[in-house]
Amino acid sequence: MTATIRDLDLQNAEVLLRVDFNVPMSNGTIADDTRIRAALPTIQYLKEQGCKTVICSHLGRPGGQVDPSASLEPVASRLAELLETEIVFSPEITGDGVQEIARTLPTGGIMVLENLRFHPGEKAGALDFSGDLARLGKVYVNDAFGAMHRKDASIAGVPTLMEQAAVGLLVGEEIEALTKLVDGPKRPFVGVLGGAKVSDKINIVDALARRCDTLIIGGAMAYTFLKAKGVEIGGSRVENGKLNHARRVLERCENRGVQVLLPIDHVVANELSEDADTQVVSEIGDGLMGLDIGPETIAAYREALSAAGTIFWNGPMGVFEMAAFAGGTQGVAQAVADSSAYSVVGGGDSAAAAAKFELTEDMSHISTGGGASLAFVEGTPLPGIRVINERRS
Repeated sequence: MTATIRDLDLQNAEVLLRVDFNVPMSNGTIADDTRIRAALPTIQYLKEQGCKTVICSHLGRPGGQVDPSASLEPVASRLAELLETEIVFSPEITGDGVQEIARTLPTGGIMVLENLRFHPGEKAGALDFSGDLARLGKVYVNDAFGAMHRKDASIAGVPTLMEQAAVGLLVGEEIEALTKLVDGPKRPFVGVLGGAKVSDKINIVDALARRCDTLIIGGAMAYTFLKAKGVEIGGSRVENGKLNHARRVLERCENRGVQVLLPIDHVVANELSEDADTQVVSEIGDGLMGLDIGPETIAAYREALSAAGTIFWNGPMGVFEMAAFAGGTQGVAQAVADSSAYSVVGGGDSAAAAAKFELTEDMSHISTGGGASLAFVEGTPLPGIRVINERRS
């Protein structure tokens, strides 16, 4: 069992808290503060315990160099607003000055460090950078589920160097929710996968083929599976290098008695644009490409989802950012929301779609980490969780 902050004596502790404040930014303004809000329960808990809390996170991909457009200063300001308290922002990540500020924080005080990825040692998992960060506290807390599958210094290195380590409340909730998918899920277990590429989801396709009773596939990746079955797909996107893998998955599912549902009709167009001429077809002709699932497919997917005991959904059914090709994703999202099943939405585009269609509250759990949630369900050990568990063994 992974230790959480509730398992530790944190009264007046010096805490280094790793969070996921990788929020979308637009011209220096936070476009969506969901990830900041998700960390509030842990931050509030530490504050109530009188902890001196140093918060660290990454933002964007600055490549180990200082990039003002990726500064965490606006995030620190927003956090101060949400907590209604003063936040110290450090433009430095490590060094004697930062250590002095951390030591002199008042009881319940909070400091936010500049973007970890401004330092090349973060992505490299450098031991010296891990050591510098570890000097900023005595207790390590990781509440950054969206980064738990990475081997960055602040995820996999720092906790090995500190006196105590645990996960935060958000990560604890994620572990509990996702464990229900891999540890005796209520049957029937229906997996729903979408998105662009089979190659991005090879491991999760294989994992769900082993665990699910029904596997629903949509999005552009469905056309690789359809072509593997000999179905004409016109000019639809396909990964020819993954056709054999798709055939093996379909064969394994058949041998295990896993039902695989693929699109039986399609919303097609000759170009990907908002004002493209669209039509619904059961066979895709030359010059046309499938950009969403059609109404018959939505109905078939809805029927399977309505009978589910457990649902895991990751990936849109079409190009849902465009209204012309959003119907399939909205239909599946609504079916998941209407189901009485225990439903987990695996972060990323699926979470964005649930929010867009105002269905978030109707899902059992929306993961804050797309890649991390996939790795967890695949059964791949997450470095951020493993290193904390190993400290207890």
